[in-house]
Order: sequence, then C-alpha cells, then structure tokens
Amino acid sequence: MKNNKKFYINGEWVDPITPKTLGVINPANEEIVSEISLGSEEDINKAVAAAKKAFKTFSVTSKEERLELFEKIMHVYKKRMPELAKAITSEMGAPVNLANAAQAPAGLGHLSKAYKALKDYKFETEINTTIIRKEPVGVCGLITPWNWPINQIACKVGPALAAGCTMILKPSEVAPLSAIIFSEILDEAGVPAGVYNMVNGDGPTVGEAMSKHPDIDMMSFTGSTRAGISVAKASADSVKRVTQELGGKSANILLHDADFNKAVAKGVMHCMNNSGQSCNAPTRMLVPESKMDEVIDIAKNTLSKIVVGNPESESTTIGPVVSEIQYNKIKNLIDIGIKEGATLVAGGTNAPKGYNKGYYVEPTIFANVTNDMTIAREEIFGPVLSILGYKDEDDAINIANETIYGLSGYVSSENIKNAKYVASKLRTGMVHINNAPGDQSAAFGGYKMSGNGREWGEFGLEDFLEIKSIMGAIPKTA
Repeated sequence: MKNNKKFYINGEWVDPITPKTLGVINPANEEIVSEISLGSEEDINKAVAAAKKAFKTFSVTSKEERLELFEKIMHVYKKRMPELAKAITSEMGAPVNLANAAQAPAGLGHLSKAYKALKDYKFETEINTTIIRKEPVGVCGLITPWNWPINQIACKVGPALAAGCTMILKPSEVAPLSAIIFSEILDEAGVPAGVYNMVNGDGPTVGEAMSKHPDIDMMSFTGSTRAGISVAKASADSVKRVTQELGGKSANILLHDADFNKAVAKGVMHCMNNSGQSCNAPTRMLVPESKMDEVIDIAKNTLSKIVVGNPESESTTIGPVVSEIQYNKIKNLIDIGIKEGATLVAGGTNAPKGYNKGYYVEPTIFANVTNDMTIAREEIFGPVLSILGYKDEDDAINIANETIYGLSGYVSSENIKNAKYVASKLRTGMVHINNAPGDQSAAFGGYKMSGNGREWGEFGLEDFLEIKSIMGAIPKTA
C-alpha cells in the first residue's frame, strides 16, 4: 500500500508535518501488517484550511454536478471492492465471507442511498411569502470506528458530499487501511481538491484538534460513549453542531407467542456476528421466566453452527476481536459475569481450542442474568449474550428500557399488532420486529446515551444541512 504513511490533503497525498508511525496489528496473528503515520494538530490545520477554501466553490455546485460525481465514485468503488474486503479482514479480523458479503458492500450501499436521497431532495420550499432553503452546514469533521470501518466512513462521507459540504476524515487508527483505499477511490473519481481530506491519528491528538477547531462547523462521530462525550466537550467552545452514534445495549424481547426455535437461534447468531462488535447487536435476550430452560437449550445448540477461526478461511463464522485491549476487556467482563452469579451456559475466558495466538474469544452465553449485573449494563462489544427472564410484557418493557443506552431494540411475536405496540414503548431509535434486517434508507441512530442525530439515506443528508428562512422573497398575491 503505497499511501499508508501519507495523508490525503487538498487533493494530494502528502507526508505528515512531524513523522510518527504506528503499526497496524492483524488481530488473527498479532503481527504488524502495515504502518501508518499519526497526524498532529498542524496536519489538521492544513486539512481544515483546504476544506474551508474548497467549501466556497463546492457548496454552490448544482445537484447535477454532485450526482455526476457520485456516479464516478461508485464506479471506482465497485472496481476496488475486493481490495477493501481484504483490507478489512487483515485490519480488524472480519471473516472473508463477512468482509465480501457485508462489510465492503455496505459502503457502496450507503453511497447509493446518498445518491438517491440527493436526486430526490428538495433544497428549497415555500411557506407563505418565505423561501425555506436547505444549505450545507460547512466544513465537517468525521471520526469513524474500527468495527464496521467502511460502512461508517461511507455513511458520513456520502451525505456530506450530497449536501455540498467539505470534510476531514479521521478513521480509526486501529483499522485504517480500508480508509486509505477509500481515499484513493475518491481521488481517482475526481473529487475536487480540498473537498475530501483524510488524516490518520489518535483521538486525544487528531480527534481533539478537529473537535476544538473554530473553522470546523460540524463534528460527526461514531464510537464509544466515553469518546463521544469528549468530542462534545471539546466542540462546545465553538458551539459547532455535533452528531453522535455511540454505544448500545440492545434488548431482544421474545414475547410469549414468539416462534422460540427461530427467534432464539436468530438472536444468538445476530449477537455473535462480527465477533459481537456491533453497536446495535441484540446483546440482552429477554424471555418469559417459564421459558428460560427451553431458551437455554436452543441457544446452546445454536452455537454448534458457529465456527471460530482464521478469518481468511471461508469456513469461519467469526474471527478474532479487534485488539488486545478489547480482548482483555471482554475476558474481564466474562469473569465478572461468572463472579456475579450469572449461569455460564457456554464459552468463558478460555481461548478457543487450537488458538494460542490471536485475539480469539469463545462465543459466550450467560443465562439467569438480572439487569443489575455488570454484563447486563455495560456494552461488552464481544461475542457475549446475556439471557434475562421477565414476568410479563410490562416487565419486559421496563427491563428493556432500564439502561443508559437507546440505540436499537428487537421484538419477536406472531402478533404483529402487539409487536408494534411493544416497539412503540421502547426508548430506542430503532426496533426490529421478528429480526427484520436493517434498512439503509431508514434512520440509524439512538436515544439517550446512544447519541443524537441520524444517519443513512435522506435522514443522514439532513444532518449535514442548515435551514435558512428568507422572508418576503415571494411577492404577495392580491
């Protein structure tokens, strides 16, 4: 990768102002697969200046010009999708099947939805004698995570471009290789100089420099709630817009009339997908107390379909978790779950058989969990499922809402009308009924400490727009 130690600023690949490198670790074997440069405040200042200058011209481009740009980006993206998938496997351990079928294509999906949103969007409407204009918010700072790296980059960059904004991207330093390829894609597609900039670095240095920069008009952050709070605090002095997609502890409510064989199996598989490293994963399975033993058996049997192993093998279902830090955190929380009295159904702190190297965690299921236990409250971000019992429907809703988070929720029932009622009672930004898949045209985001603002489709586009009222612009009619 020729540009791994460079940043993309003002349409060029440039060296950092102060050389400093970081090794990118392959979590499957703990070996360095590449090195990147870590940026500084000076690099951010350079990128912001480029973005600010480019905003003057890009913000007034026509819808047609931006649609044409999207078409070029998507054309190049398709050509390089296999490279993106390969990079994601090596940088964060996604199995090749997941990387090729979901991780890399997710980025193209978001670009396509942003393109459609732009095509259909009305940037100007009329009310009485007033014109309501939707205008680009300005220079945007984008900070993205390592768990779905290209998904999160594309669902910010796409709508920002569609809105007419310019931007600086700081991808996760843990999984930055796919971001470098993405930047090469935008460069090849002919994105005007300064419109899109990319600087690698860590949160305390580059992330904070972006958040406090007076010439950045908006920060869009995806990551942990702790880091999101830091971004918001650093942004407060300049009163910039801050949108955040943060942590989650999503409840998966199986109502008494659910198809338990199907719902439990799907819930387990969804929780374990991507090694449990998804903010909207259904990590708390809520079941009637009378069904606990039945659910335990189904959940345990479902694990036989999961193959933990080398992410480069097509037979692997889940690979390692992303880093040693995450590995140790997950193992510690599993140990706390055991000590606090939850029933360990499967898994635990031992490494999967045959894996003495790499950050592999055995898929773990706890049952008879109560909502006051640590494993029911904290976001584990690993392949760990907690099964909780409830007395009745109201109790299930109360347990589901008894969390600081509010990203997603899940309800399974044969009665769709009742499932919709329960969904309406959940304090979450999203609810999946009977394990319905995500919809990239729908709004993605959460309540409470899961963040604010919405991403995906038209909703993501609107987060990058300001509203201007021009009174008296329309002549009064007699």
